[in-house]
Amino acid sequence: MTRIVSFLPAGTEIVHALGAGAELVGRSAECDFPCAVQALPVVSRPALDLEGRTPAEIEQAVGARLRSGASLYQVDERLLAALAPDVVLTQDLCQVCAPSGTELSRALGALPSRPAVLWLSPRNLAEIEQNILDVGEAVGRVAAARALVAASHERIARVVAAVEGTPARRVGFLEWIEPCYCAGHWVPEMIARAGGADPLGRAGADSQRIEWEAVIAAHPELLILAPCGFGLDGAVRLGRNLPSLPGIRAAAVDANAYFARPGPRAAEAIELLAHLFHPDRFAWPHGPRPWAWLDEEP
Repeated sequence: MTRIVSFLPAGTEIVHALGAGAELVGRSAECDFPCAVQALPVVSRPALDLEGRTPAEIEQAVGARLRSGASLYQVDERLLAALAPDVVLTQDLCQVCAPSGTELSRALGALPSRPAVLWLSPRNLAEIEQNILDVGEAVGRVAAARALVAASHERIARVVAAVEGTPARRVGFLEWIEPCYCAGHWVPEMIARAGGADPLGRAGADSQRIEWEAVIAAHPELLILAPCGFGLDGAVRLGRNLPSLPGIRAAAVDANAYFARPGPRAAEAIELLAHLFHPDRFAWPHGPRPWAWLDEEP
């Protein structure tokens, strides 16, 4: 049996989606889906305690630590060695998402035998699919990975067909507030597939800081709030502190489940956006709503 340690929530989700969840032996503190993974030993934790801080305070604390050259994560090197992984999943796309660089290299270098390390750092939907295929190969689930990617293609194709011929909804998508950050990497592509257009999005590129005035000046019909690292309740709480939104309807969404973790739920994220943009064309086909309109009573 392959022994897998995942430092990345998206990697953990991929492993489970491929039917290899029983082979996970360690996780990061952020790996919380599916719920069963929370029983696994934690091999990395955030170095900063950000609980209860405002978005502006989080931004300031994270920025200060990065500028100092210190890591945002602490790796339990003894535990990692005891778990003796054959495969390690991590990323080097975002320093806020998982350990990368010197702290992880040092921990891996101290292991008695070197595991295979997969760096899952997608910038678009095609690269998310390639990550799934790469993990499938590394953990001996090639057929399952191909089937998962094919099923995702079919779901996205149904969305595209449903919204075809409908004028694109002009939207704004924020990955952070106080300060605001626009949509980046795979999210603008998701928006386009769902029948939307985000003039501030940066497809395949890093999200970047923008002014609130730029959001208003883009004249979105809808504003989607998906603060990285937050579920639905947290996104709603942050969204209710936004400035007034003249003529713009805003929805908070579960960013952790659908947008901040590039993995098996990418197709479901596109389905979610399609329903928000074109509810008459695409009904939400799943369970409880992972969004909340901010103009509705809580």
